Amino acid sequence: MQVQSVFFQQKAREKLGDSNLQRSLGRLANKFVSARANVILEIEDFEGTRNAAVDIRNRAVKSLDVWLEQFESKAKASGATVLYAATPDEARELVLKIARKHAVKTVVKSKSMVTEEIALNKALDHAGIQVRETDLGEYILQINNNEPPSHIIAPVVHKNKEEISELFSKMHGTPAKTDIEEITHEARDILRPQFLQADMGISGGNFVIAETGSVALVTNEGNEGMCTVNPKVHVAITGIEKVVPTLEDFATLLRLLPRSATGQSISNYVSLLTGPKRAGDLDGPEHMYFVLVDGGRSGLLGGEFEEMLRCIRCGACMNHCPVYQKIGGHAYGWVYPGPMGSVLTPSYVGLDNAPDLPQAATLCGECHVVCPVKIPLPELLRKLREQQVERGLRPWKERVGLTLWAWVAKYPPLYRLASRVGVAVLAWMGKRTGSIQNLPLASGWTKGRNFPAPDGQTFHALYKARKR
Repeated sequence: MQVQSVFFQQKAREKLGDSNLQRSLGRLANKFVSARANVILEIEDFEGTRNAAVDIRNRAVKSLDVWLEQFESKAKASGATVLYAATPDEARELVLKIARKHAVKTVVKSKSMVTEEIALNKALDHAGIQVRETDLGEYILQINNNEPPSHIIAPVVHKNKEEISELFSKMHGTPAKTDIEEITHEARDILRPQFLQADMGISGGNFVIAETGSVALVTNEGNEGMCTVNPKVHVAITGIEKVVPTLEDFATLLRLLPRSATGQSISNYVSLLTGPKRAGDLDGPEHMYFVLVDGGRSGLLGGEFEEMLRCIRCGACMNHCPVYQKIGGHAYGWVYPGPMGSVLTPSYVGLDNAPDLPQAATLCGECHVVCPVKIPLPELLRKLREQQVERGLRPWKERVGLTLWAWVAKYPPLYRLASRVGVAVLAWMGKRTGSIQNLPLASGWTKGRNFPAPDGQTFHALYKARKR
């Protein structure tokens, strides 16, 4: 997937003006946020479970090479092949070599963010291999001119059923349907023959288990089973950081993953896949491969951002983020949106290629509060901002302003006076113009980062209400 994070400001402004998107994001926030709040109450010691999950992920990351070696040994013993890719280019080439080796012409895929990282679909298309996304959301995006996902769990959250109905009618040549069940049945009818005819299935991997050499897949639609059992070749692609030591560790993480992601006690389907089909097995692939991708992950080991490797890709941080809730995922310009993406994208592709993402957060702390593995996302974003200032990557006006603010902050009486004067000036100017966005000073950097006035309230009105 091409990195377009340098266009964050422009895209964010566009998304704020998209009324359909705003309605769709409102439904996402209400559904996932409230569902999570209710379902975590089922765990008697939720904080204790989170602490255990942190320990599991830290143990895996701190000895990543050891657990990966154990995983490789166990996976090979089960008949699977384990391959490592240092870069996205290497990962794509490995998959293409596997496809050529087995004379693959058709591929079915389940949802995988790592395959988005490495732009796998495009590479398969260029090699003349037909690839079909089978997750319903990803399928909708694929037939819509290969549109990128807007969310790592709910990739098509930015569209409503009317848009999907119109797309299906256009692409399938069928009458438009408005009933959601009828729309999903139409997708099933289209996809079922492709499941049965595919030469190779590609999946991601929520985790890989060092103890058994297995890949763990957590889904709600059941499509991953069709991708991994029917084709003669199964390729599981995931990041090197997804290894966990034991099945017991996986069970602990599974208590948190669906609850944090979609507000479910358990996902509809949980699969543990170990090796290819053996004598006496009724189904399964004849060949199984693991492609473990680095893609910048090892560069975080031992550094300031190592804690980011704990991430289990649940999406809770973006579900609760006030910025993501207003602009959606496409504005972030790469695979991972929300607070997690605002750290991962600069870490993987470089701060120069994502200059605004460390600023794409209010630092309210909600992402840290809801993260099941307690990643201190606000602190990591602050560190990225520090790096930007140190490297001179922020506009000079911003750097001068921050330097001035830091100097004034050293003197409490002066700081209090400056604060009172500043608030009074903003209140007076807001009253004159009707909204803080329209202030003469709110141009360039400042105006580009302001959200619309809430329901027509001016800054002056909000200020007066606060004074009361």
